[in-house]
Amino acid sequence: MTNTPKRYTVTAALPYANGPVHIGHLAGVYLPADIYVRYLRLQGRDVKFICGSDEHGVPITIRAKKEGITPQQAVDKYHELIRKSFQDFDVSFDVYDRTSSAIHHETASDFFRKLYTEGKFVEQTTQQYFDEKAQQFLADRYIIGTCPKCGNDSAYGDQCESCGTSLNATDLINPKSTLSGEPPVLRETKHWYLPLNEYEPWLREWIVEGHKGDWKPNVYGQCKSWIDQGLQPRAVTRDLDWGVPVPVEGAEGKVLYVWFDAPIGYISATKALTPDWEKYWKDEETKLVHFIGKDNIVFHCIIFPSMLKAHGDYILPDNVPANEFLNLEGDKISTSRNWAVWLHEYLQDFEGKSDVLRYVLCANAPETKDNDFTWKDYQARNNNELLAILGNFINRAVVLTQKYYDGVVPATNNLHDYDKEVLEVLKGMPMVIATYIERYRFRDALSELMNLARLGNKYLADTEPWKLIKTDTERVKTIMNIALQISGSLAILMEPFLPVSAGKLRTMLNMNPAMWADTGSAEMLPAGHVIGKPELLFEKVEDADVEAQVQKLLDTKKANELANAVAEPAKENITFEEFSKIDIRIGTILEAEKVAKTKKLLKLKIDTGIDQRTVVSGIAEFFMPEDIIGQQVSILVNLAPREIKGITSQGMILMAENADGSLAFVQPSKQIVNGGGVS
Repeated sequence: MTNTPKRYTVTAALPYANGPVHIGHLAGVYLPADIYVRYLRLQGRDVKFICGSDEHGVPITIRAKKEGITPQQAVDKYHELIRKSFQDFDVSFDVYDRTSSAIHHETASDFFRKLYTEGKFVEQTTQQYFDEKAQQFLADRYIIGTCPKCGNDSAYGDQCESCGTSLNATDLINPKSTLSGEPPVLRETKHWYLPLNEYEPWLREWIVEGHKGDWKPNVYGQCKSWIDQGLQPRAVTRDLDWGVPVPVEGAEGKVLYVWFDAPIGYISATKALTPDWEKYWKDEETKLVHFIGKDNIVFHCIIFPSMLKAHGDYILPDNVPANEFLNLEGDKISTSRNWAVWLHEYLQDFEGKSDVLRYVLCANAPETKDNDFTWKDYQARNNNELLAILGNFINRAVVLTQKYYDGVVPATNNLHDYDKEVLEVLKGMPMVIATYIERYRFRDALSELMNLARLGNKYLADTEPWKLIKTDTERVKTIMNIALQISGSLAILMEPFLPVSAGKLRTMLNMNPAMWADTGSAEMLPAGHVIGKPELLFEKVEDADVEAQVQKLLDTKKANELANAVAEPAKENITFEEFSKIDIRIGTILEAEKVAKTKKLLKLKIDTGIDQRTVVSGIAEFFMPEDIIGQQVSILVNLAPREIKGITSQGMILMAENADGSLAFVQPSKQIVNGGGVS
């Protein structure tokens, strides 16, 4: 690869079309990829930004089964939801395709067929679990059983989500099919494998020797670890009825394994985009960059390059800048637990604030380690950085220009040393930010962008043009000209990170489209240029906005706890004779009041049908006295009286307790005459 590639092919990991996308996806993959591509476009580079929905594999069939729809209906639904989410967050793909398309099926089939014809696969017959009732082989996720490591009885055939152990389906104790509930049987099945072990020497030379110090440490380290452990052949086909059919005789009922067909989706999407697709995949002067999360490192750095090498016609990735994971409020993001901030829901609550989330996620990007997103940090970064630093500087510059010069950019006069220092920093800032972006250090690049806004604020605060206007009008012209040049540079340098705000700023400054090389100039906005009216770029995020989001997460956590609550084991058996001594009746609460100097006790007067009696009950934290008058309850009437806080309590109300400790009355589903027995 030359130092200055002719063109760039930039891919972002294909998201599974089995659910919506969340902030972890955006922070880890799609935002850094978009920043990089927008920067390349501003540099005038020839770049194609490729992505699409991954619509094959077991997760799709599981989602479809769960929702009672077909796999095609499932991918249609989530493909559109994901596509719209990316569009709403201004992720500027040149194409967002899908692997269920005809062009992808054709491309993947051709790819497989070439390797098959050239003998690049090995054929193996193995034993795999088969559901005799459903009459199909079972993918790992369609088998559950007891984990041999921790005893969890709901472990999957590929992993126990309780202890995290990777498993084979045959490791499970008492396995059963999730399709029929029946124990599966082992049957022989034939599949084709990519012999990764044969590519191990080449991979060691290409990665371990060729990319040391070039790829990110987390990427290089994971790849080296895999290679050092020794690579094994990997199946490229599986028994499933959803996917790209294996295009050879004797492969009926088999499809391409999703890990094999999904990365070919980058190629098929480029085909769908342009008839010139080959120069973006087969020309050695094209730089190929994959943006992924750390869970995809092995697929994009070892397996897909081995596929491309086996094929022989394609270029190899120049870099794979994978990020770590983003957590949420101290806990791992989990789609199954609904512990996430979903992109489509965010914009329902924060309309017009896509740039704010882009900023926060980039400023806190998990580039070298797992990071944590919190709503308090979101609020602080918006209010204390975007609003107080960037927005404040722009507002000052534009408002003062309108006030003093009716929006006409003034000419500079004699430059002071301080002016020259500021202009020197401004001149060098595009190169500083560009260098960080070229090295995939987007968090540092954004930090330097904000430093330029800080410089602008400090310059205005130090020179105080609002005071000088009374004594030195010529000096103010120079100050405001420099402030506007900084503003103009910001309008371009912001574009990769904050595209919506950058567009607003360019409109405000009445700027023509400009390129990266135009920034840093002392004449970005020449004297005599007329700017537009001031407009606020950012708004304050209020405490109530953040509290609502935190409460939503707390409600989610509570719902998860309730859903996963395990009932207490049964108490010791009693005899029927012992049970028959218990006398439970239906009664109606006539009066209710709090017991003085207590937090938990209510004094109740209950009509039991036998009499009207007083009962002291520890339910005051869950019920207001006035709300329960007239309610029917189940009451144990033959419990020996007991003195509680000086009150004689004659009975006990039956309550049901939830996993979170909340209480509910055990009461009849329809009105019952007071005194009616419960048996």
